[in-house]
Amino acid sequence: MQVMLRSDVMPSDLVPLSKKPTAGLLPVRFRRLGDAVLLTTPFGDWAFVSPEELTELRAGKLEQGSELETRLAQAGLLANQVDPARLAAKLRAKKRFLQNGPHLHVLVVTLRCNETCVYCHASRASMDRVDTDMSKEMAEQVVDMALSTTSPHVTLEFQGGEPLVNFPVVQHVIEVARRKNQKIGKSLEFSLVSNLSLMNDERLDYLVENRVQICTSIDGPEALHDKQRKLPSASAHQAASHWIRRINERYAELGLDPSLYHVEALLTTTRAALDRPREIVDAYLELGCRAIFLRPVDPFGFASATRDKIEYPREEYLEFYRKAVDYIIELNKQGTQVLERFAAIFLTKILTAEDPNYLDIRSPCGAAIGQLAYNYDGRIFTCDEGRMLHEMGDDTFAIGQVGESRYRDLMRHDVVAALATASNLDAQPDCVNCTYNPYCGVCPVHSYRTQGSIHGRMRESTLCAVHKGIQDYLFDKLRTGDEETRTILRRFTTVRERAHFIQSCAAP
Repeated sequence: MQVMLRSDVMPSDLVPLSKKPTAGLLPVRFRRLGDAVLLTTPFGDWAFVSPEELTELRAGKLEQGSELETRLAQAGLLANQVDPARLAAKLRAKKRFLQNGPHLHVLVVTLRCNETCVYCHASRASMDRVDTDMSKEMAEQVVDMALSTTSPHVTLEFQGGEPLVNFPVVQHVIEVARRKNQKIGKSLEFSLVSNLSLMNDERLDYLVENRVQICTSIDGPEALHDKQRKLPSASAHQAASHWIRRINERYAELGLDPSLYHVEALLTTTRAALDRPREIVDAYLELGCRAIFLRPVDPFGFASATRDKIEYPREEYLEFYRKAVDYIIELNKQGTQVLERFAAIFLTKILTAEDPNYLDIRSPCGAAIGQLAYNYDGRIFTCDEGRMLHEMGDDTFAIGQVGESRYRDLMRHDVVAALATASNLDAQPDCVNCTYNPYCGVCPVHSYRTQGSIHGRMRESTLCAVHKGIQDYLFDKLRTGDEETRTILRRFTTVRERAHFIQSCAAP
């Protein structure tokens, strides 16, 4: 069998393959990392070889009984030493999300917000814009649409604006969804994305009692956070940190594992954050957070208008990322368990047979077939990013209207088919030969916004630069890191179900 090799280098750099037979290497892609070469298969198995060994493989040479053959066999790269049924099962497991349907349903219950963020992706409205509030009647119709999904799992996520501004509708959705789901019997969860500044004890009691997951944003130390997320006449950081601690205390009072049950806090990495990786990690740890998501800024909403102040070359972001995760690994070695979410997503794909189903990093992406976004007025979008573009004046990703469209209409919409095609990495010209194809994903809405096409040009994409740079870093750590480092990275992949947040409901 001929050695089949693909490289994510430019086609002009490819060397013709030998026609000589070899010992049955699976089709592989390759990428140079430092003084080694990474080989990956379409099934996600991988191994490192030296440049000299790659030359031998490209020449069709693989000596039987050699150390190289043994190493490739142990890694699962030799066709004559793998179980086809195991490979098929592995691929089915990684793509099982295709059998379901949209499980994440984002409800924008209001565009009003009391904070002003320099990068606001939601295009917030002022507090007097009550016309941007979702009504209870509209909310009930959204619940009906969400529960009509073919997915056995449904998460209703409240967003804004600031969803606590329209808390009565949040409560109404929770109560209506729980009641209706008693007859349907789906696995139902609720989550709330809030800046927490409008939280109070009564609202917290309700959210905890109804098992609502709570997520907020922390942009690092107080001075940095308050510079980027302004709250009139108060410190946004102090408000958020007070309630983060209080919510975590409530979980502890319920006897829940604090390493598993805590407020999720997200970072938006602006230019001002790039030289403060350790301070930002320390700020999260001081608040009791044990998971940090080091996200770059996105090109949606107000971030488009303020890009001159907040944007940066993605190599500068990757330098920040490497320093921050190096520090996180160092802290783990000292006994403080903390992980970075990007790393956890990619490592789960790289080191296990599972896919965490993170909608922005999968193939095809989660637009419509993994999530739907409902605006306050009932307009339905393929995803939250598509809804963000609507607020910027572009309705390309609007696919329906609550009360008028049927679930079947949404799933058969031409835009949904186009996005699934555009985010299929095996149909993406720059992705089909990429070494990281088995672990990665593209966002066609991001490509549309930044490059004018849902297909995009990945070699010029800032999103691709981030994904590829993070995977370069992780694979290099897996190759060159000591055993303790590799153990820490393997621990990042541990996924434990937070069953407490699943609603108690069963079909009769």
